[in-house]
Amino acid sequence: MFSDAVLDHFQNPRNAGELSGATAKVEVSNPVCGDVLQLAVRVESERIVEARFLCRGCTTSIACASLLTEQLLGRTLIEARSLTAQTLSESLGGLPPATFHGAELAADAVETMLRNIAARYK
Repeated sequence: MFSDAVLDHFQNPRNAGELSGATAKVEVSNPVCGDVLQLAVRVESERIVEARFLCRGCTTSIACASLLTEQLLGRTLIEARSLTAQTLSESLGGLPPATFHGAELAADAVETMLRNIAARYK
């Protein structure tokens, strides 16, 4: 049912844990399934230099959060906008509809984080 990429990120999550000194920290949830994702990033010169996550959820939500932190690293805030549920799903070998909500949760975290950072600089 799960691709090798999903299983790898689930069994060996990258960048899991708290991030002290975070520039932004957001928490998003899926009220239907109850998954919760906390995303924290540190930004320097408009580039994401560190990203960490905490996730309480299913296999796919944890795998998507892990992948998300890897894909955020080194990107500018503008480049981070290109990370969508679809691109995350594709990077994990294509998620079936029943588990696509994990990618949507991760994409929601990015959107919320970017919105929060932008609001601070207005």
